[in-house]
Amino acid sequence: MKLSNRLNKVPKYIFSRLDELKAKYKEKGIKVIDLSIGDPDIETPEFVVDFLIESLKNQNYHKYPPYDGIEELKISIANYYKRRFNVDLNYKDEIAVLIGSKEGIAHMFLALTDINDYVIIPDPAYPVYRATANIAGCNVYTMPLIAKENYLPNLDNIYDEVKRKAKLLVVNYPNNPTGAVADVEFFKKLIDFGKQNDILIVNDAAYAEILETGRKPVSILQVEGAKDISIEFGSLSKIFSMTGWRVGFVVGNREAISKIVSVKSNFDSGQFIPIQKAAAYALDFTDIYVDFINDIYNERRKIVVDVLRSKNLEVYDSKGTFYVWFKVPPNYNSEEFCSLILERAHVLITPGNAFGDRGEGYARISLTSSTKEIKQAMDKINNINF
Repeated sequence: MKLSNRLNKVPKYIFSRLDELKAKYKEKGIKVIDLSIGDPDIETPEFVVDFLIESLKNQNYHKYPPYDGIEELKISIANYYKRRFNVDLNYKDEIAVLIGSKEGIAHMFLALTDINDYVIIPDPAYPVYRATANIAGCNVYTMPLIAKENYLPNLDNIYDEVKRKAKLLVVNYPNNPTGAVADVEFFKKLIDFGKQNDILIVNDAAYAEILETGRKPVSILQVEGAKDISIEFGSLSKIFSMTGWRVGFVVGNREAISKIVSVKSNFDSGQFIPIQKAAAYALDFTDIYVDFINDIYNERRKIVVDVLRSKNLEVYDSKGTFYVWFKVPPNYNSEEFCSLILERAHVLITPGNAFGDRGEGYARISLTSSTKEIKQAMDKINNINF
């Protein structure tokens, strides 16, 4: 049987491998506290679930949806951007609904690049950027993110040849895995870079609303002229604990969005209308609900950070996301340390090298298990000598 070589550069998705590891311990009757994947334990708000249930009863909603999303949700996204960022979006052609932002990112590379085109992505980074770029046949150039620069890329270090060849530059703020945040001034530098080099700038803003108390969310589209050269991905997964619902969006440059929708129309048939209806309803409550979510994550962050620092581990002072990024002890590499934690404490955390070469020497702890479980896990880690 003759099979494609397209996946040769694509390793097995890290979190599916971690699931397999956890399953092996479960077979032995050992409970593992999972602090690896960012899948919120907080329940989807009851008012959103109730709205979905009512929507399910409408038989007219059981038909194919529009490929770019229902009008009601797109208007709700436009209203959300106006309220939270003071950004004006035309819901007709500057917004498209996605089956989760992960799907949109994958389709973006197929829609906006040709085989052997250069794309620029960060390192460390969400593994899906590199994987889907490789599947699309792109040449991947990585921008190092380092702690002393607050995990913001140094655009001056990108080679002229790469600038000349690249079609896309992807960033992710608030940042997974580090928790770093960007401000409007940095986004302005990115937009200027994109315009000077004719490179589409992409911000994955899945964690836009998951921030330390008192910090305001920021969008790249707040920069004047950003829509000329930029798109931004958003998701309801993190804000409203709707990871399994698979609903997100992309906003910004209308030409890029049109091409993404063209690919989507050949690959999928859109998200189920009742889910889109419920998502539209949820977004209208963002301003109220997000403080509730962030108070929980910030309480959990303090629990984790206090224990790690008591063990003399260097913890990055992250201002966003629900992750804690820290340096492993100097006598371990990332995987060795995470294996030690799993074996001794039965706690699963993510090795930093899962996010790229620059993640080696670090590890990531997710704050998406219950506060009780996080306390138990950190007590166990605290009792390990390393």
